[in-house]
This record gives sequence, C-alpha cells and structure tokens, in this order.
Amino acid sequence: MPPRINIPPVTRAVLIALLSQSCLSAAIRYRQWSENSHIVIPYLTLVPQLSLVYPWTFLTSAFVESNVFTLTISGLTLYHGGRYLERAWSSADLAKFLVLVTLIPNVLTFLVMVLFFSLTRNESWTLTAISGSFSIQIAFLIAFSQLIPAHTVTFFRGIISLKVLRSPLLYISIVTALSLTPLLSRSALWQAIFGFLTSWTYLRFYKKVFPDLDSSQPASLRGDASETFAFAEFFPRLIKPFVAAVSDQVFDVLVAMRLCTPFSQADLSARGDRALQRGTPGTARAEAERRRAIALKALDQRLNAAATRAPAPAQPSGPPVQTQPQPNTHTAMASQPGTVLGETKFEPEHDGETGGKS
Repeated sequence: MPPRINIPPVTRAVLIALLSQSCLSAAIRYRQWSENSHIVIPYLTLVPQLSLVYPWTFLTSAFVESNVFTLTISGLTLYHGGRYLERAWSSADLAKFLVLVTLIPNVLTFLVMVLFFSLTRNESWTLTAISGSFSIQIAFLIAFSQLIPAHTVTFFRGIISLKVLRSPLLYISIVTALSLTPLLSRSALWQAIFGFLTSWTYLRFYKKVFPDLDSSQPASLRGDASETFAFAEFFPRLIKPFVAAVSDQVFDVLVAMRLCTPFSQADLSARGDRALQRGTPGTARAEAERRRAIALKALDQRLNAAATRAPAPAQPSGPPVQTQPQPNTHTAMASQPGTVLGETKFEPEHDGETGGKS
C-alpha cells in the first residue's frame, strides 16, 4: 500500500485550484487557438479591459498558469512552501496571508497596466493577462526570510550557496529576465515587486505573533521589529545604507499618515527576545531538547550528590572479602557519575549560525 501524503487543508485547496484552473485554461486555449489570434480568458485571468465584470479574478487569477514550466514551479512552491508555513503558523494565518499577497498585488498591477495605457494609448497594456502565482512565490520567500533569516541554501553539492535573505532579490532578477521572453507576461515583474512589498509590510507590522508562554511579552504582539528582518537586509551590503535611509523616510511618512505604528521600546525588547527562538518546528524541537538536557543534567547531579552523602555500609560478618558478592547493580551505577544517564551535553541545532548578519 503506497504511503499516504499528508497535505494540510489550505495547501491542498490551493493546489487543487491551481491544477483545475490551469487545465481549464489550457483546454480553452487549445480549442480557440489560431495562428493569428491572441487568446484572453477574462473570467479566469485578470484582464484590465475585460475583467471588471468578473471581480473574482482579482483573487483566483493567481492560480492560473499559462504553460507547463510556470505550472511546475508554482505547484512545487505551493506544495513545499504551503505545507511548511501552514504547520509553522496555522491554516487560518496561511489563508489570510495568501489572500493578502494575492489580492493587493493584483489590484496594484491592474492599476499599473491602466496607467501605462493612459500614458501610451496602447491597448496591449489593458489586454495583458494578469495571472500566475508570482506574488505568492516571493511572499513565501519573504516568510522564510523572517522565520529562518540566517540559513544558507546550497545548490549543486555546495558549489553555489545563497542566504535565505538574498533569495527575494534573486527571484525578482530572474522574473525580470524571463519577462523579456515568451515564458512570462509583462505583468509578472509587477506582481513580484508588489508581492515583495505587501508580504514584507504585513509580516513586519501587522501579523499577530503567537504569545510565548515562557516570557512576559504581551499576547497582542504584532509584527517583527528584529534587525534581521529590516527592509535593507534584503539588499547587498553596498547599497544597504541608501535603502535603509529611504525606507526610514517612507516609514516616517506612513506613521504620519497613521498607516503604521512605530515600535515602542517594550515591543523592541520583547521582539528581540523572541527573535532568538521563532515559532518554527526546528527551533521548537531545539528548545525541547535544551530543556530535556538541563533536566537530565540536574538529575545526574542529584544522583551523584545522594551517592556521596550515603554512609558507608557496616562490615558484615561472614565470608572473607575475597568471596563477598559484588554490590548490587543499582548501587554501582549510582556511585559512578554518568553511568545511569551518560554524559549530558546539549548541542542545539545551529539554524541561526550558518550565516552572519549582512
């Protein structure tokens, strides 16, 4: 009997939507294809000139891919990234995240297409189909950059290594290059850029953080004020100061418009403590192992102290010492430190030490 693949509910739903809508789009294109026609499906994909009467396309068009290459990449991203984030957060949090990083980038891309049409009077801008999960893919990369910022991903047996924090910028570069080819439409780059900004803004300022029962942080804590998740950290070292200066000015404007709330000193200290151990499966396991190791070490010390304080047994009358039976197993084990539980040494998972701060 083949093993059962366990896919969380939200991830399963988006995978079904991706596969069904992409196959339906391919079937329609196949039936209507002709050498001299440009096929658009306004009730599946978001077409600025035609889709206003189909408002659901602002959300569902993200799960329509136009070719096998993008369908494969999108499917793998949603399967692996969705499973990881749904288990690290919750199904409700992942669903809210997907709606935000799909709807807002699609609306903004729609407005950009209309703006270019207004400037050029070229109808090709408003007949461009806005579809594909580009905003979701880069949003997952931003989420991974928050959860595991110091991780390094290696390719080709270590020949190429890349910090997780550098992956969003690399993704935008690849989408920019592919948008010049028939594989991607001209809307893909804008979807990726707006997906980057939307997901980072939500995770930085608005997403509710699970309370840590071992600390005194408030249960209503939102966002992530850690330095490793600052906007400038996604950029190379040379331009990081310039990006930081610009992003600080933009943040001041948003605070003045009351769209963002500045972090208080208490929030900064609480988030700084939490940044050491985020709510991911790997760090939770490391924390459990650390506590188990401390408990085992304390038990070792108590056993050794009890063996040291125990009075020496009275010399019994009977056979000579040479023929006296050996002490029982429990006494022998208790009198030798480390033989009951062994040497206890905690070696935490070095998830956060694989790469330093840029």
